[in-house]
Amino acid sequence: MRYQVPQFIEVEDKIFGPLTLKQFIYLAGGGGLSFVVYVLMGSLLLSFIPIVIIIGISVALAFYKVYNHFPLVNIAESAFNYYRGSKLFIWKKEENKKTENENKAMKEVKDYASLTVPKISDSKLKDLAWSLDIKESMYSNENQK
Repeated sequence: MRYQVPQFIEVEDKIFGPLTLKQFIYLAGGGGLSFVVYVLMGSLLLSFIPIVIIIGISVALAFYKVYNHFPLVNIAESAFNYYRGSKLFIWKKEENKKTENENKAMKEVKDYASLTVPKISDSKLKDLAWSLDIKESMYSNENQK
């Protein structure tokens, strides 16, 4: 039994001639808003600049894609959510203030740790070389006896 697998599912259907439904709504909304601005201002000379801005924004929302992939509407929505949302700056994190008792306890733990585990050097490679030298000198002393 054969089934038809849908193809080209990422391509929107053209509903109004060469326009998709979203494009038509953006252009119709821009045209309607331009008409409202023209009626409210009374003359074409006063309303020319706002009408050009409104039509430019509606055309950009309908047709412009950032990097030929992302619609301008998605970019505008992401920018709005970024500016509206809270921001967490981790690099400006303040350290907690420790009490005097905690500081004493930490100092005692550090002193005890330094007494029980001698630290040869800060480099693990030097520590490894030191331990190999000790083992080598230990075995060489046995051979000499």
